[in-house]
Amino acid sequence: MNQSRPKVKKSRALGIALTPKAVKYFEARPYPPGEHGRGRKQTSDYKVRLLEKQRLRAQYDISERQMVRAYDRARKVEGKTGEALIIELERRLDALVLRSGIARTIYQARQMVVHGHIEVNGRKVDKPSFRVSPDDVVMVRERSREKHPFQVAREGGYAPDGETPRYLQVNLKALAFRLDRDPNRKEVPVICDEQLVVEYYAR
Repeated sequence: MNQSRPKVKKSRALGIALTPKAVKYFEARPYPPGEHGRGRKQTSDYKVRLLEKQRLRAQYDISERQMVRAYDRARKVEGKTGEALIIELERRLDALVLRSGIARTIYQARQMVVHGHIEVNGRKVDKPSFRVSPDDVVMVRERSREKHPFQVAREGGYAPDGETPRYLQVNLKALAFRLDRDPNRKEVPVICDEQLVVEYYAR
């Protein structure tokens, strides 16, 4: 899924910083990439909804197929489909590894999971899309803890700038966290008008 398109360029095209490095570039060049980046662009309703869907996908670094599956599950939940979609995506293992401060970016979080460094309730899980349930305990496996990225994480090097989301209990020294409960939409730090995403898929 990890496209080769440079993350900074992709961030500028979508209008959101996807990595800490992109934040700095954004401050310097707050317009889309390319020679026509500063020109006025025609936007249709479809284009606005498409962009919002792409932005949400990029923040979780997931494929269109994974997004459609998450949307289908969210539709079956009582209440607002858009909020259910965000919560569905936020319960992915790679997303929570990022939120906990064990990884610096969603790309690094995915790599940690795929390479078998993470366990859930004592069992190795190497699927980034694994859905974490309330009361699940996630930790870095014993044999991986001395690797450099985890030493950085243990010292708080990847901890989010804001506070850790309230739905997580995190112990960085132990390289572990627990999902206390399902997140509320307003607690999830993604930039998205999820109603536009729902309208995109419902069209």
